[in-house]
Amino acid sequence: MTAPIRIVLVDDHTLFRKGLAELLERDGIIKVVGITGNPDEARRLLKELKPDVAIVDLHMPPVDGTALLKQMRQEGIDIPTLLLTVSNAEEDLANALRAGARGYLLKDMEPDEVVDAVQRAARGETVVAPAMTAKLVNLLDNKRDSAGSLLNQLTQREREILSHLAQGQSNKTIARALNISTDTVKMHVRHILSKLNLSSRVEAAVFAVERKLAGSRTPSGN
Repeated sequence: MTAPIRIVLVDDHTLFRKGLAELLERDGIIKVVGITGNPDEARRLLKELKPDVAIVDLHMPPVDGTALLKQMRQEGIDIPTLLLTVSNAEEDLANALRAGARGYLLKDMEPDEVVDAVQRAARGETVVAPAMTAKLVNLLDNKRDSAGSLLNQLTQREREILSHLAQGQSNKTIARALNISTDTVKMHVRHILSKLNLSSRVEAAVFAVERKLAGSRTPSGN
């Protein structure tokens, strides 16, 4: 039997986080190993428990989810993190992705959709709530022309990796597919984002989908 995905749940609303924990553990796919509403406690739990995925509320005073993500990165806590929120604001989505969120989920999603998102994040994929996909595309509007002119600067290998990114694949999966090391994939991803003036893997995926690069599909909850 496959081991359940271990997650830490961070939300400042006690009833919501307890209810969500019960829903997520319902089918045995996920095990909530830590739960808190305090950002400082969250960082301690993430360091000690090293879960597969973290689910973090976006608006959580005094430190919101985006600020917590930045603190995690500064402290070397490299855990796939899904931001869960009621906000469908384009600006919040943009800030979350810039901070390094692996996904952006809405609190009105069905429990099964959240479980699927956790599974995908644990596999190294990126996921955005279906209702936010159009706004994700809109975020790229201001970058599209300049990025398009820079596409020719990508090497053939970088184009191949960009195509794999469009499918939401993890660095490990891409490395296996191309028979190169994970560190080499990481290096190429950094170069791709820099050359295309993009700030996240999700933006790179949408960029690839819009240009119909081989094997591309938009990252979403579907």
